[in-house]
Amino acid sequence: MDFTKLSEFVPYFLPAAWMTLKITTLGILIGLFIGFPMAFGRLSTRKWLSLPSKGYIALIRGTPLLLQLFVVYYGLVRLVALAPLPSAALALGVHNGAYIAEIIRGAIQSINRGQMEAARSLGMTHMQAMSRVIIPQAMLRALPPLGNQFIIALKDSSLASTVTVRELVLTSRQLASSNYMMMEMLAIAAVFYLILTGLLTLLVNHWETKMSVSRA
Repeated sequence: MDFTKLSEFVPYFLPAAWMTLKITTLGILIGLFIGFPMAFGRLSTRKWLSLPSKGYIALIRGTPLLLQLFVVYYGLVRLVALAPLPSAALALGVHNGAYIAEIIRGAIQSINRGQMEAARSLGMTHMQAMSRVIIPQAMLRALPPLGNQFIIALKDSSLASTVTVRELVLTSRQLASSNYMMMEMLAIAAVFYLILTGLLTLLVNHWETKMSVSRA
């Protein structure tokens, strides 16, 4: 392994790192958009809400992300033209949504039922009690596992390389095919992933501290 000339190839990875961030951000936003309603559907006593939510979560958690990515990329293309980037972001978002839903559901159920009863006794409606009492506390408890899920989403974005999205992994493979420095290119990609996950971890820790201070 020759690491003496790696600095020459680092600029080629900058657009790939930006692409990785875009896929991750879109996947997380789509996952949050799906996860919250699915969490409340999962908690609902109405079967027409809970059964579809349970089915979605079981299906997504029971199948690999790579398979879901192929289904979106090769399956939806027959219905609507999707470029590789939105296909990867959609697949990642649908995948994240199931795990985010379970995180939110678990956080809400971890709040003592007495707090709901106390809020209702003060004259709040169920929705008011949820929005003012239960959800703020649940979000504080959900933030650490949500942060872990966001980091997992960042690393899972590497699977977008299988549908020709030029993120870090595909860029390292393409460069290695021309310079025959596979391990060196993979090492550069690994460093970029470490930097990105480190920055995301710092951001999540900042949110945790801010929310803890706000709650105090």
